[in-house]
Order: sequence, then structure tokens, then C-alpha cells
Amino acid sequence: MTDLDELTEPAKDDDAVAGVPARLVAAPASTAQASAVLRAAADAGLSVAFRGGATTLDWGMPPRRLDLIVDTRRLTGVVEHAAGDLIAVVRAGTPMAELQERLAAAGQQLALDTPVPGATVGGTVAVSTSGPRRQLYGTARDLIIGMTVVRADGTVAHSGGKVVKNVAGYDLAKLFTGAYGTLGLITRCAFRLHPLPAAETVVRAAVPDLGAALAAIRAAQVVPSAVEVDGDCGEVAVLVEGTPAGVRERAAALARILGDDAGRPYWWGAYPWEPGGTGLKLTAALSRVPALVADAAAVSRVRGSAGTGVLYAGLPPGTPPDEAADTVSRLRAAAGAAGGHAVVLTAPPQVRERVDMWGPVDGLALMRRVKQQFDPDARLAPGRFVGGI
Repeated sequence: MTDLDELTEPAKDDDAVAGVPARLVAAPASTAQASAVLRAAADAGLSVAFRGGATTLDWGMPPRRLDLIVDTRRLTGVVEHAAGDLIAVVRAGTPMAELQERLAAAGQQLALDTPVPGATVGGTVAVSTSGPRRQLYGTARDLIIGMTVVRADGTVAHSGGKVVKNVAGYDLAKLFTGAYGTLGLITRCAFRLHPLPAAETVVRAAVPDLGAALAAIRAAQVVPSAVEVDGDCGEVAVLVEGTPAGVRERAAALARILGDDAGRPYWWGAYPWEPGGTGLKLTAALSRVPALVADAAAVSRVRGSAGTGVLYAGLPPGTPPDEAADTVSRLRAAAGAAGGHAVVLTAPPQVRERVDMWGPVDGLALMRRVKQQFDPDARLAPGRFVGGI
């Protein structure tokens, strides 16, 4: 029996990535075991993909080939919570909800929204999901300060540390965030935390003129944690956090702009597509957000963060592939005119065949060189990322 036989088990029918089935599955319980799995996979020349909560496995392109899925469901738990330093070190397979519950007991949070229920820490970082509060707190790339990874050949590497300012070494944490598992397996992350706010309020209303409403919110200087918009209902929703007195004062200023309706709307932080639909991420210059919302709402469902220029558009399941491809082209043109880009995050196979999922990407040549350095045999999630990386 080979080492690989000892470390893996045959895949089941649902062990697949974007519809591509695997032959084998491994579930290491430590970084050392993960290293052994990837070393054995390298010796056998196997192609490998990584899986956490399996919430975004249909994002990106299907892998060109897939022999082995490395599942992180046993790589769980908080390694260290230095509450006094607002730092947490956590294993990659830990569900985000579980981490937040643990931190909340100490009055703290990882200020990173999880748009997809069931997501793990590693998966959230690997595809760089974020939500409404990115306006105040930033994204995973901003909150992560250290990382432990296993490279394609089984080598374990560390970057950063347990301090907020760390300038030594190669910043693997920033590099691996959003790389879709094409550079290596994330096994552990260190995050900068924030205190839980003492109070919060959402003020929302349907607005006849989105541009005027957003300009008024900016002029009010209420320091929102999030400014969200939904194109279907024409609503703007603003989250303010802080001390009870401060929140009351800022919410009153917002009510004078938007009205007295309060509470998070049903669409808050949720993607505007259903399983089996087509979902896109759109970006725009802040001044062009109203125009992009209007253009996108004419051909799709659209919502997102007006305060950061990050929007999401969705087409329902069953949309004819040619129609979906045409809509993607129109949304990409609209995003470009707004000073941004459009990326297709997820789509049915028939739509994937007709569109460029990633669109034009600056720096692709550099990204290919990075991939060559970390995965010279192109065995990690081959073809999943930008430019077929």
C-alpha cells in the first residue's frame, strides 16, 4: 500500500468541483498531514483542488482535470485568541459562523461579512468574499495579517505573524487571498479583529434619485459602515455603528435624508442570484455607481455596496445561454463605461462555454509567473483562475 493509499479514500458521487468529479478525497487533520498529502500527490503527479464548506465550488471555471480533493473539514478550531491584542489565529476549515460565535463571547468580531451561509475561513479567504461592511472594515485582504500554507510539493510556508504591522518576508497572505486555491492550500490564518459595536442601526428607504441620495449621505458625514443599494426595489440602506448616543445622532441625520424606515432589508448582503443562475461581480467608480445600477437593473437583478463601488448582478436559472451571454457582454460594457470591470463568478456550464468568465485582466503575465513559481507543474486547481491559471 502506497503512502497515497493511506492518506486518501475513493471519491463519492458528490465529490466534484464545478461539475468535474474527483477520483480521490483526503481530509487531513493538521498542517503536517496536509503536507504529507500534497507531497504524495506531487510524487504521483495528481491534479488537486481544495474544499472547505463547498459553498463556492461552482465559482470560477471548472478545473481542466481533477484527481484529488483535499477537504479541510478536520482542520478546525481557534488556535489562539489574543483578545488584548485583537488578534485571532484560526484553522482554515473552521466555519465562519463558529468563529464569530467564539469571538462574540469576548465582545469581538472578525469584521468580515459572509454572504454565503456555511462558508469556512479558508474558503472565504481563497475566493475573497466580503459583504456590506467592507466600506468601513475592508476585505479579507485587509484583515488578514498572517497565514500558513502548504505548497504544491508539500512544503509548509508561513507569512506574517500575530502583530498588525509586519513587514518581514514575502506576503503570502495577500497573495493567496482570492487565488482560488491555485497557489497552495491555506491551513491557518491570523486576523486583525475589531470590538463588537455597542449599538447599530440601519436606515433605509426607496429613493427616486439614487445619485442625489448618495451625495446627500456623503455630505452628511455620518461615517457609515455600509451603504447598500438594491436596483429592483430602488432602496438605499445605510448601516451606522458605534456608541448608542452616536448611533442615534447619525441615524437621525440619515432619517432626515432617507426617511424613518429602519432595519436591515431582506436583500441586505445577499447575492442576487439563485443556485443554478448566473452571478457577476461589477465594479465602478463611486461617481458612476448610480449609472451602473440603472444600466444593470435594466437587464438583471442588481444590488451591492454603493459606498465602495462593488455591485452584484444575477440572472435566474433557466435563462437561455445565448441571452445570458449577451447580458454578460452588456454588463461588462456598462461596468467598463463606469470605470470598472465585470467578472462572472458563477454560471451554468452552457453559459460558461459562451463567455469569458474573467474578462480583461491587467497584470496577467505577472500572475502567470507567480503561478509558475508556486505550482510549476500546474497541478493545483488547473484552469480555475484568471487566464486559465
